[in-house]
Amino acid sequence: MDSALSQAPTFITMGKGDAARRIAVRSRAGDGPALVWLGGFRSDMGATKAMVLDAYARDHGRALVRFDYTGHGESEGEFAESTISTWLEDAMAVLDATVTGPAILVGSSMGGWIACLAARARALRGDAPLAGMVLIAPALDFTETLMWERFSPDIRATMEREGVWMRPTDYGPEPVPTTMALIEDGRRHLLLGGPIDPGCPVHILQGMRDPDVPYTHALATVERLPASGTVLTLIADGDHRLSRPQDLARLLAAVAEIG
Repeated sequence: MDSALSQAPTFITMGKGDAARRIAVRSRAGDGPALVWLGGFRSDMGATKAMVLDAYARDHGRALVRFDYTGHGESEGEFAESTISTWLEDAMAVLDATVTGPAILVGSSMGGWIACLAARARALRGDAPLAGMVLIAPALDFTETLMWERFSPDIRATMEREGVWMRPTDYGPEPVPTTMALIEDGRRHLLLGGPIDPGCPVHILQGMRDPDVPYTHALATVERLPASGTVLTLIADGDHRLSRPQDLARLLAAVAEIG
């Protein structure tokens, strides 16, 4: 087995004292802009698309970084106590600790939102522009437009009263704790109300049979991005995961095209 796939992760410590938590990271040395995997909500760096990207980096001698957000996978911290701010902080810390030159952010679902937020934060700091982004069913603003606005009055009342709703999911046997803190924090990071300029090429891959992030959401995202350098690939029979062999081939082709 490839040692880089089986090796123990390294850790980045976030916070101090009792609030400290460790973020699990796996990386590869290599050439070209580093590929940085940003996973989805409740996913981890061992998911299918992340591992396919890792194998691509291995076979092509590319630098690659993948990690688990707080409360995900091998990282420490409580998922139910985390928010978009938490996971953005994780992503920024990983980028700062592992990437010295240009990077290509590859973000899946929530990772697409985190990628866009990280691009904005890096630009505000005056960092060098990203080399590009590949976004798979990017769920920008999902806490508001794909959660809160879809929740029934009863669910909203439960969250406002109890602070949390245990949301059933098709992606695992246990319900997902969805907190009012997550919703309220998400409102501080909304992007779709105005132009989004990540300062780099963007290629979006979106399934048209995605029940979680409808393709109309991808169209709304494209409308906010610069026309120059933005590409949208709609996959008519594609679902949210986009993990079939043909979908994975499209992902790798998009990464290769950007650089």
